[in-house]
Amino acid sequence: MDSNTNSYPASLEVDYQDKHDRMTTFFRIVCTVPIFIILALLTGAGGGEGLVDNSGGEMSRNGGGMMGGLVGGFFFATALMIIFRQRYPRWWFDFALELNRFSARVGAYLFLLTDQYPSTVDKQSVQMDIAYPNVEKDLNKWLPLVKWFLAIPHYLVLCLLTVAALAVTVLAWFSILFTGRYPKELFDFVVGVGRWHLRVYVYAFLLTTDQYPPFSLK
Repeated sequence: MDSNTNSYPASLEVDYQDKHDRMTTFFRIVCTVPIFIILALLTGAGGGEGLVDNSGGEMSRNGGGMMGGLVGGFFFATALMIIFRQRYPRWWFDFALELNRFSARVGAYLFLLTDQYPSTVDKQSVQMDIAYPNVEKDLNKWLPLVKWFLAIPHYLVLCLLTVAALAVTVLAWFSILFTGRYPKELFDFVVGVGRWHLRVYVYAFLLTTDQYPPFSLK
């Protein structure tokens, strides 16, 4: 595995579940509606489109969704804070981290990676972590102006990977209905796409690292 991937200051893992509940899987979209409404109200998702990040990720979000509502405001406020004050308040970071962990749990549930209904508090089977930055030491204060642009190659790849992840989820849905299992290879692929989304998100929009995201699902 690439050392850049090993050391990247953002990680996402989802515990593999050997057996899935067929009934909740069949009605997964309906079951997700209440908790998704809560997430949409928190993030202002009505102003853009979201995808499991942040893996996130959902598991993480795509560029359009991240620029809507609260999350878009958070990006601009953080950029200004880094550029003019070279600060990233801990409470500010902790709020963003917990919001994205919640988003990752919703995404994991929607994409059939887990049968655990998303908790607003507990981590459950989704482990997502982002390293808190030392702004003066680790971050170039001018990079927030261009990170979103530098990440364009990732956006292009992630568009294709997201379509593939959606197709894989449909296959997994049928597999669970007929066998009760989510094939491990398909599971790892969807988690990998979420992991990729998360790394791009923390680099270009959460602004917690200057380390360019690796082109990797691992």
